[in-house]
Amino acid sequence: MQTVTKRGIQWLSAVAENPEVCRATWAANPRTPYSLHTGRLFDVVEMDQRIGLETFDQLDRYAMPMGPVIVDWAEKKAEFFLPARSRERFETAMKNETAEPPEYRYLDEGSVIVVPGPMPLSGDRYTWLCTPRGVPEYRPARIHALVAMFVAAAALVARADRYGEEQKRLAETTQSGRPEQDPLRA
Repeated sequence: MQTVTKRGIQWLSAVAENPEVCRATWAANPRTPYSLHTGRLFDVVEMDQRIGLETFDQLDRYAMPMGPVIVDWAEKKAEFFLPARSRERFETAMKNETAEPPEYRYLDEGSVIVVPGPMPLSGDRYTWLCTPRGVPEYRPARIHALVAMFVAAAALVARADRYGEEQKRLAETTQSGRPEQDPLRA
C-alpha cells in the first residue's frame, strides 16, 4: 500500500476549502478520505475500475509517465490525475487515438472528488495506486500515455468479456449434448 509524502499532503490539501483543517484531519487519522475540488491544481479522468486497473498496470509495466491514481472499490471506478486545464489536450489525444472512445468522465473546474487519506490500509474503500509525492511535474507525454493505455485497456477488457461469453455459450452447448440452435433459422 502506498502512502503520500509530506510534500504530497501539502499539494493535495492546498485545494481543500480549508487546507489547515484537511491537514489536521489527516494528522489525526491518516486513513480518513477527504473531498477535494478538481480544476485548480489537477483534473481527473474517471473510468470503470476494471479498465482503470488494466490502464494503471500497462502504464506501470512500461514505465510510462503517470500521475496520482485512486481506486474507489465501492463505486468500482479508477481516477487518474492530470494537470489542471488539460481537458482540451486529453480530448484531442482521444480523438487522435480512436474514433470510438471508451466511456469516461472528465472532472475539472466545478467537480469534487474524494481522495484517500495519506495512509490508507488494504481493504479501505479509497486507496492510492500511485500517490502524489509532491507537486506532479507537467509532462504532456503523461496525457498521451494515459489515453493510449486507456484505449488499449478498454479494448482488452471488452475482448476478455466477449471471450468469456463465447466460452459460456460453448459450455452450455456441450452440456446439452447438441449444438445451440440459431434463432434466425428456427
